[in-house]
This record gives sequence, structure tokens and C-alpha cells, in this order.
Amino acid sequence: MGKFFAKTVATAVAVVVAAYILGGVHVDTTLTALIVAVVLGLLNSFVKPIFILLTIPITIFTLGLFLLVINIIIVKLAAGIVPGFSVDSWWSALLFSLVVSIVSSIIEKMIGSDDRRERS
Repeated sequence: MGKFFAKTVATAVAVVVAAYILGGVHVDTTLTALIVAVVLGLLNSFVKPIFILLTIPITIFTLGLFLLVINIIIVKLAAGIVPGFSVDSWWSALLFSLVVSIVSSIIEKMIGSDDRRERS
């Protein structure tokens, strides 16, 4: 449970950072960022694998670049679900997904939310 909480908080901070950096992404409050982090986690866990499975031929034909389109769709879905979170364009959604991935990875490395603590 602690690992899930740490990843969710790291993603929420990454959402706030991405909204601050990118002009086309708007997050009203930090609570909204936390909700966005949870929704993105759920969409990435349940919806994204279905999209990937259904688009295997397109993904193979584009040498994996269609996965970026799937990331954009997931971000736009989250923007449609969470009030107070909006993404203006497809380019903003793409940049948002890249920034959130990078920032949350950096934060998770800094706080050490990997499996090494649980093995000890």
C-alpha cells in the first residue's frame, strides 16, 4: 500500500510540474492533481492494455510509434473524466505524458519507492 501511495503522490507532483511547464495543460488544485494521478494510474492499468492489444497491427506497422497515440488518448480520457483538469491539444497531451513520465521517474528514484526497501 505504501508503494502505491508513493507512486500516486510522485505522479501528482509530476502532474503539477507538467501543468506549470506546459501552457496547454491546466490543473485547478493540488487535489485535482492527486485525482488526475489516480485516474491516470487506473487508465494505464486497465484501459491502456486493451488499447495496445486491439492496435497491435497498427503498432507493428508504425514500429511502435502508435503507442504515443495511445498515451495521448489516455491523457485526453483523463482530462474528460476529471473536472478541473484540461488539455488543450494533442501536442500538449503528448508533451504532458512525456513530462509526467520523466518527472515521476526522477521523484520515485529520489524517494526510493522501488522494491529494494521491501526486500530488506
